[in-house]
Amino acid sequence: MDNIDIGKKIAKYRKAKGFSSKELANLSEITPSMLSQIERGLANPSIQTLKILAKNLNIPTFMFFVEDTETSNLVVKPNQRKKMIINNLSYELLSPDFKGNLATVIMNVPPNSASSEKLLEHKSEEIAYILQGKIKVYLNEDEYILEAGDSVKIPTSFRHMWENPFDQIAVVLFSVTPPIF
Repeated sequence: MDNIDIGKKIAKYRKAKGFSSKELANLSEITPSMLSQIERGLANPSIQTLKILAKNLNIPTFMFFVEDTETSNLVVKPNQRKKMIINNLSYELLSPDFKGNLATVIMNVPPNSASSEKLLEHKSEEIAYILQGKIKVYLNEDEYILEAGDSVKIPTSFRHMWENPFDQIAVVLFSVTPPIF
């Protein structure tokens, strides 16, 4: 519930009902200035004020606390995944998009290929899990061979690179926060 802006919700319902700020304020027995401050997030309404606003908007009070996320936008079917190919690596976005604080991707690394020519860094933190095959990961000056079932955390700004010098495809599931790709 940290992301719910009650003031914006009040403004949304007020506009949907066709009320001006002054009309809703008068009906609710608060000043137009107070309603404006509430809608802009500069003042917090009491529970009693929320109840009165909800009654005048003809909605249940709990509607001010319900997130507006459309659940159908949260589901990603395998045939609907966003896919991209960079060089010969393929990526499938498991998250619906890159909005929010986290993205999860499946990276397919063919034999004898690498994610880049040199170690790269970015301002994201990653957790990677090897689903299939083996892969070499470079972390700053160190390198590790990871096999199916292994995982690795790549802290923010760590120089890193994925390389598959082996004879079978490597499939890596990773999550990135924030989702910079």
